[in-house]
Amino acid sequence: MEGFIIAAIIVIVVLIVIVRNIKIVPQAHAYVIERLGAYKATWETGFHLKVPFIDKIAKKLSLKEQVVDFPPQPVITRDNVTMQIDTVVYFEITDPKLYTYGVERPLSAIENLTATTLRNIIGDLELDATLTSRDTINDKIRIILDEATDAWGIKVIRVELKNILPPREIQDAMEKQMKAERERRARILDAEGEKRSQILVAEGLKESTILKADAVKESKIREAQGEAEAILLVQKAQADALKMLNEAKPVSEVLQLKSYEAYEKIADGKATKVIIPSEMKPLASVTTAVKELLTDVKANTEQ
Repeated sequence: MEGFIIAAIIVIVVLIVIVRNIKIVPQAHAYVIERLGAYKATWETGFHLKVPFIDKIAKKLSLKEQVVDFPPQPVITRDNVTMQIDTVVYFEITDPKLYTYGVERPLSAIENLTATTLRNIIGDLELDATLTSRDTINDKIRIILDEATDAWGIKVIRVELKNILPPREIQDAMEKQMKAERERRARILDAEGEKRSQILVAEGLKESTILKADAVKESKIREAQGEAEAILLVQKAQADALKMLNEAKPVSEVLQLKSYEAYEKIADGKATKVIIPSEMKPLASVTTAVKELLTDVKANTEQ
């Protein structure tokens, strides 16, 4: 009975040891295994069994892309302006073995390497170039870091300058410069707007003058055409009258009467003296007498 209990205890202990040494590596992770203090293997995603008391998991690593935000570093530009710049580094582990054994405290090594590289690059640039060359600075730092960290099993994907903080007096001067530039652009825009407005007004006046001239021209043309048409109608009426008179074959007395009417129109009540041919005098006397007779008859009728 005692032997059975001891055997059961041993089996339970063995099972516990086996279960405790069963390891499952998650996705995008890696385990570095040491056997008796020396590197043995790198476990990737999946099921693994560790030899009890011999194998040891030296480091558990994440193979995902990682982001490290380093604190601001003081740097000096070529024109002796001291500023604070903080950087953000994006990297991933490509070789767990080199990352584990290549360098002590890899993140601290990356931070120091980034700071020294940044100082070297900014030291060759002036303040204005530093503020306007972020992309160039980012690319230079990334290339240098990527080459240096290959031996550590690290791939630097990109580097970003998060903030560039010049001294307070420099910031004040830059703000004044920006304000002056904005005011200059505003004045230019106002001047261009005023110029455009004057051009539009001048073009409007020009078009108005042209339209008025065209209207006057059109009016005179129409007036001239109307007068010409009126003259033509009068001439045509006179021609038709003469034609009808010729077709009627009037007697000499009628012709003399028409001549008298013509003389009357010539006088038009304004002439003080009108000379009548001798052959028209009898006809004129008769016509006058007839007019007086008609006037007396009209007066008696009204009474």
